[in-house]
Amino acid sequence: MFTIFRGGRSGAWRVTRFASVKGASLVPTPSVSVVHALSITLPIMPSPTAWRLAGVSSHLRYTERAEKQQLDASPAEIGRPEATYAALIPIKKSAAWWELTQEERRQILEDKSRHIAGSLKYLPAVARQLFHSRDLGEPFDFLTWFEYAPAYAEEFEELVRTLRASEEWKFVEREIDIRMERERLDAG
Repeated sequence: MFTIFRGGRSGAWRVTRFASVKGASLVPTPSVSVVHALSITLPIMPSPTAWRLAGVSSHLRYTERAEKQQLDASPAEIGRPEATYAALIPIKKSAAWWELTQEERRQILEDKSRHIAGSLKYLPAVARQLFHSRDLGEPFDFLTWFEYAPAYAEEFEELVRTLRASEEWKFVEREIDIRMERERLDAG
């Protein structure tokens, strides 16, 4: 199953902030829609789309058994009604990152950066879903989707600051930070 994020004039998520953190930006849009599909190709929609990013969720690649057990103990589900804030953070890593072996990437990811262990304290308040895009020929390697309630906005900011200050982030060559709020449906 593919997940497609489309930036355009309409969508379930209203963009509140759109920033290029590193590298070239995407075209800023007022809304983002999220579609789950069996194919990356979507029919043309009546509302113009400025950009489309696709990814697929996958198995845990760098997680060890004890870390998986900790993650399973604090499930953070996407789609919770109270999680009306979201962030889409597409990331592209450098060629130097991909030239490393998986073991070397794991050492940087966890042993030096504490990516998994450091993120555990934000669960289940901040839910995260990682989508892999590199093997699909997409412009980013990963699309990270976060959802959280407004009450946890500062915790989310702390999580992002921590990840960007890590050894792993030195390998990021492109990152966009798109913050959103779920559009409310009018009653009646």
